[in-house]
Amino acid sequence: QVQLVESGGGLVQPGGSLRLSCAASGRTFSIYAMGWYRQAPGKERELVAAITSTGSTNYADSVKGRFTISGDNAKNTVYLQMNSLKPEDTAVYYCNGIPGRRSYAWGQGTQVTVSS
Repeated sequence: QVQLVESGGGLVQPGGSLRLSCAASGRTFSIYAMGWYRQAPGKERELVAAITSTGSTNYADSVKGRFTISGDNAKNTVYLQMNSLKPEDTAVYYCNGIPGRRSYAWGQGTQVTVSS
């Protein structure tokens, strides 16, 4: 059974950067078909970045050019590098499988707050 633990969030000023990590337990874990989601207050959870089954990456238009998803299978970890952060990026960030490909129990997420 895979458990996901997100970390790396915090308070950052607009224009700043953060690097989130998602550490997975379990010997069967793979970084492929994994994604980063976020949920802002009063809004639905949305997928913002993904590594597909073939290793390519996809991004929501709102983060394209600013966020980069990557992973390390040896460390069972998926990363999200976030640059040029905006106040509208404020949310709780989670990792999980890509819809229709894999799904795990949601972790606790990591809070990202972008504010001056």
